Amino acid sequence: MDTSVSLLLRYTCIINVLHRLSRTGIVFIFSGPKFFRHSSLPLSTRPRLMALRRRETIFLLHGGKPLFVNLFFLISLLLASVILCEENLSDTESEEIGGEELFMDILRDEAVARIYQLGKVSDADSYLARTFLSSASMKAMNLIQNWMEDAGLKTWVDYMGNIHGRTEAKNSSAEALLIGSHLDTVIDAGIFDGSLGIICAISAVEALKVSGKLGELSRPIEVIAFSDEEGVRFQTTFLGSAAMAGILPVSVLNITDKSGVTVQDVLWTNSFKTTEEAFAKVQYDPESVFGYVEVHIEQGPVLESLGYPLGVVKGIAGQTRLKVMVEGSQGHAGTVPMFMRRDPMVAASALIILLEGLCKHPQRYLSYDDGCVGVPTESLAGLVCTVGEISCWPSASNVIPGKVNFTVDIRAMDDSSREAIIAEFSKRVRQICRNRMVNCSIEHKHDAKATHSSKELSSELSQAVHSAMSGTPWRMKEEVPVLMSGAGHDAMAMSHLTRVGMLFVRCRGGISHSSDEHVLDDDVWAAGLALLQFLKKVVLN
Repeated sequence: MDTSVSLLLRYTCIINVLHRLSRTGIVFIFSGPKFFRHSSLPLSTRPRLMALRRRETIFLLHGGKPLFVNLFFLISLLLASVILCEENLSDTESEEIGGEELFMDILRDEAVARIYQLGKVSDADSYLARTFLSSASMKAMNLIQNWMEDAGLKTWVDYMGNIHGRTEAKNSSAEALLIGSHLDTVIDAGIFDGSLGIICAISAVEALKVSGKLGELSRPIEVIAFSDEEGVRFQTTFLGSAAMAGILPVSVLNITDKSGVTVQDVLWTNSFKTTEEAFAKVQYDPESVFGYVEVHIEQGPVLESLGYPLGVVKGIAGQTRLKVMVEGSQGHAGTVPMFMRRDPMVAASALIILLEGLCKHPQRYLSYDDGCVGVPTESLAGLVCTVGEISCWPSASNVIPGKVNFTVDIRAMDDSSREAIIAEFSKRVRQICRNRMVNCSIEHKHDAKATHSSKELSSELSQAVHSAMSGTPWRMKEEVPVLMSGAGHDAMAMSHLTRVGMLFVRCRGGISHSSDEHVLDDDVWAAGLALLQFLKKVVLN
């Protein structure tokens, strides 16, 4: 084991032992006016170190009365901690992942540095924005290709702008394991969404290369950075992964962005000569694929609340995106009496309030007619609805709008429940618009059914998390958390091609799609270790 890593592990292990003793009542650590509590960060002892540094007094609890711990007792306790840690570390060093194989430099330090470097590649100066084949996206693609090649992968870019990095196996006909995530972002994004999964995958392959195991693969590994998952530019998600899975219609090439530029225009501008024939070549043969695995930040608060760095995803909620268009009578803000107005803005407001009520209390709204019969109440528990974008014309302070458009995002774990909500919302939209004497129409922009993860891949990922944690002083004794994802991921599209598995990584406060998005360095490390263990089990045996 490297000396610096060995010293770090011993030092942090001593802190852990002291801390555990404090929780059992042998040692009680008091810091200022508040009692120190375990931060539940398995791969970070910083809160514990801070607690010890800031301590004011250490007491021994005895008979309900605190007695001052003398220097002799403290030294004895430290010596006992050292002995316990030596035993634990000797066990750790005998594990398959231990010592130099912790790959802290690759899986944590280098990975984190690359994530932050990628986070600086943006089309905006003051925030992160990287949309489908924008100039920033092209720069990011070059970076990722270079990193893939450094990891020993052969790279290419397909006709939809997806970056591929592949290493072959001893058996050239074996099905390939695909690992990936997306390189595009939302507007004013965080740096970990998408990028974390790409970098973790590259780093895990690099660790195999450094350990001399890339030549021992039983099946190929292919890392993919998908060109578009968020759907910001063309309001259509999963352009990259859906094309690979064969579920993206060729008509998508004619979709336009807000500037009137088509998907095909953007591809040709960036030297991707994507014709209908070339588009078909992006699709993979299901017979050539073993499975798809994706590492992604949780984008929610569950793992943080549980105190776990990692969790396995059992499924992804189904999603529908609608565009609601309301047309009224445009007029002068000062001359048209209130009772004579056909104001689409007010009507749109009523529709948005309707949506909120419908999704907060669906049982109060669902009429349970032919469209809603048989929908169990419990299946609506994960229902969420969002209006994320509103536009009006002519958008002037002294003009009654003539047109108002807004988007609707509806997600649920159960597809029948989601469809029932859409049907009820559509029916009530027509009623409200008729009462307000405005014209309304609803356009379906995107539909994705709920996705269920492969039980086999999920089990392997769960075991990999346990194995990875067992190689560190912070062992996982409880079961690895199993979560549902309310956010859509490329795994949804890839599930039409092959079986899928996902690993979630804890993020601070559950915040995502925001510049405040944050993942601890050690949690990036944990994800890399787990993915490396997964690869050792799946592609080395």
